[in-house]
Amino acid sequence: MPEKSLEKSVEKSAALILFGATGDLAHRMLFPSLYHLLCDGLLPEPFHILASGRTEMCSETFRETIRQALRTYLPDEHHDEEQVASFLGMIVYCPVSAGNQAQFTALAERARALSDGPFAVYLSTPPSLFAPTAQGLVDAGLVDGTTRIAMEKPIGQDLASSKVVNDAIGAWFAEEQIFRVDHYLGKATVQNLMALRFGNRLFEPLWNSAAIDHVQITVAETVGLEGRVSYYDSVGALKDMVQNHMLQILSIIAMEPPARMDSTAVRDEKVKALRSLRPMTPETVRTHSVRGQYRDGAVEGKLMAGYAEELGKPSDTETFVALKAYVDNWRWTGVPFYLRTGKSMPSRQSEILIQFKPVTHSIFRRNGYDRGLEPNSLIIRLQPEENIRLNIMAKRPGLDREGVKLEEVGLDVSLTHAFAGERRRIAYERLLLDLLEGDTTLFVRRDEVEAQWGWIDSIADSWRESDQKAVHYAAGTWGPSAGIALIERDGASWYD
Repeated sequence: MPEKSLEKSVEKSAALILFGATGDLAHRMLFPSLYHLLCDGLLPEPFHILASGRTEMCSETFRETIRQALRTYLPDEHHDEEQVASFLGMIVYCPVSAGNQAQFTALAERARALSDGPFAVYLSTPPSLFAPTAQGLVDAGLVDGTTRIAMEKPIGQDLASSKVVNDAIGAWFAEEQIFRVDHYLGKATVQNLMALRFGNRLFEPLWNSAAIDHVQITVAETVGLEGRVSYYDSVGALKDMVQNHMLQILSIIAMEPPARMDSTAVRDEKVKALRSLRPMTPETVRTHSVRGQYRDGAVEGKLMAGYAEELGKPSDTETFVALKAYVDNWRWTGVPFYLRTGKSMPSRQSEILIQFKPVTHSIFRRNGYDRGLEPNSLIIRLQPEENIRLNIMAKRPGLDREGVKLEEVGLDVSLTHAFAGERRRIAYERLLLDLLEGDTTLFVRRDEVEAQWGWIDSIADSWRESDQKAVHYAAGTWGPSAGIALIERDGASWYD
């Protein structure tokens, strides 16, 4: 067994070994991101990409598939034939199937011929292949204290299976060598949550239960199954979206201020917030959760078949989840966090609403006029456009003969416009660069994954125990009426 590194290496990885290189994620996101890093001069020199998949083909044939992918997924203004040629020259293809040690040995020989390391390994494969792939690399002698390994979600299907995956990888890699990917953490606007909170004195004194009434997190998709039939039906919205993306956003909103901006300090505070989530029970899931599944309808003017019709058989898998969560600590006592995610919804959007409490006393009552005094709210939109909006009260123009009339106005900061000269980055650009440089700040630590799964398991187990079924909603709507009632029972409304 190779000796585990006790300190994080600061040397850039000079070679990337990419498993699952023939897959959709690699073609849509990973290779275009690596191309952008090359164009920006951020890759080491020399740098090599050892691409691997189960399909037998030569390097030249594989390079041609990447050339086509770059033509398809790169904006025209970023497509430069000279740079593309330089990028393709970095790529070597080596077919490998899990369990075929001869192929792993051939890959290792090819890797050593290209570079002395350190090597970064990216597993863009099903989770069931994580451990066999790591074992094959170990047996081929490619793993040492400088090797870094990145894994795409999901890390398991529940707490028990996530421990099995983490134990298997942890047997050969120290925690600081393991990079668990959640691509939402690579989004600039998600990182801006920390800048907003901890880089501005304005918000932090109010970021607690004394000033905040509730928090909403919405991640809505317009698509249906999109060819992920077998995977999605075994997972559902709770595990596909809430367990990772939404809980990572929640942890950044709810965390205490870290002492410094480094991987240990930031992730220490995130895991504390995740461990403070109040577990659900068979009694509380009935009032604090809603499961939904889309039926036929129309999304953005296009007819869409229902989930069961797309699947080809009846199913109780949820495509919509609404949750009412509590973070049981001093900062957030009594503040509900409402989470909502679903497929086949009216629009694609990811956003956060921080709803502040109303002023304790209105001074604007006169002659019976006291209308329009709304509590402040902060809306942070992550996609499709990146935007921060603060809703405040302002006086309407007039002579105020019947009293001062207030109206809600928005202070908008469009990050796209504010940084118009900057190219919008693919989230994977940041994550791949951090992997190559050994910075784990924007990756998920093992105790985070397990804290997330612990809370998700409390919901999934309670659903089974209480026999809570998915209720139907029409495609193109904001989910079942029960999802609306979940928040309106508390006197609030979803921000759409």
